[in-house]
Amino acid sequence: MLYYLVKISLSALVIVVISEVAKRSSGFAALIASLPMTSLLAFIWLRVEGEAPAKIAELSEQIFWLIIPSLLLFPLFAGLLRYGMAFWTSLMISIVATAICYLALVPLLRRLGVLL
Repeated sequence: MLYYLVKISLSALVIVVISEVAKRSSGFAALIASLPMTSLLAFIWLRVEGEAPAKIAELSEQIFWLIIPSLLLFPLFAGLLRYGMAFWTSLMISIVATAICYLALVPLLRRLGVLL
């Protein structure tokens, strides 16, 4: 149980740090947020838990391919906000558009043997 509390606390700390840094410097916060923190934490936790390197490598490769649809969210969200759309509406449209891209790409990647 303590192990899970440590995992949750460290993972949450990353989010808190990014949001606090963003109040002072959006550029530096963007740099921190653009690092694949979630993936890095997952790799570390898997290794600490004794997972085989081949399994971690497989996860890394699959994450690479799934980054592609996630890239739509950021420019779409920024563009909608700059266009004057409300924050929550912009966020929801961006999330839905990104989800649609995932729904389209995942079956294709499975057919190509990229995703398991």
